[in-house]
Amino acid sequence: MPTKLINFLTALSNYTRLVFGVIWVILKRPPNWTLIRDQMYEIGVRSLPVVAITGFCTGMVLAAQSFFQLSDKGLSSATGLMVTKAMMVELGPVLTAFMVTGRVGAAMCAELGSMRVTEQIDAIRSMAVDPLRHLIAPRFIAGISMLPLLTVFSCLMGIIGGFVVSVYYYDMPENSFLGPLPVHITTFDFVSGIIKAFVFGFIIITISCFRGMATSGGAAGVGRATTHSVVICYTVILIGNFILTVAMNNSYNYFSELVTKWT
Repeated sequence: MPTKLINFLTALSNYTRLVFGVIWVILKRPPNWTLIRDQMYEIGVRSLPVVAITGFCTGMVLAAQSFFQLSDKGLSSATGLMVTKAMMVELGPVLTAFMVTGRVGAAMCAELGSMRVTEQIDAIRSMAVDPLRHLIAPRFIAGISMLPLLTVFSCLMGIIGGFVVSVYYYDMPENSFLGPLPVHITTFDFVSGIIKAFVFGFIIITISCFRGMATSGGAAGVGRATTHSVVICYTVILIGNFILTVAMNNSYNYFSELVTKWT
């Protein structure tokens, strides 16, 4: 077998072991709440500014393009619906994941990589402390908890940005922008975005931590590991987004029946 294929399969095996190991230690004995809280602040609260700017600007661009393309066809009233649908189902989760990868994932990989090459992780093990529980599990819990919340915030900022451009720049009536939303925005749209955000949080945290824990080669190795983790996260997020989109679209009828049954 080619060496690259062997290395890939080995890395995939080690990644799978790390993921199941983290899940096991969380189920067996969750990490200290203080560690989780600190990571929630780092991943969630400190990411709010960049997520807000990204969502707001994306909403403005979507509104400008949608209004420009639809106005000459007499469909400008669909601008608000297009902005909201795009933000909730696709752009909100994906762009939020990209921002968190660049801000949090890279820092997380660099931090763990530095600890690895300076043998701090070995020192933690020598004190009978499990690195998975102490270092990775808090990040894992915080990541999958904060990404959905950040995505909701990004979507809200995108809708506000689209509203500002449509109403105050293109003089679109407020009711024309907001009126179609309660009718055409469904629970499925909201749940789709939340599921994607949850999966993207899982991807970002596990890949960043895995690359950090597998770092070698000193300071140069930390830089390479950080770059690789960001590139891999972006690639897996895009591939995962397509797979999730197709899977959830195919399950739309089943989801609608389930919602109808419970409502």
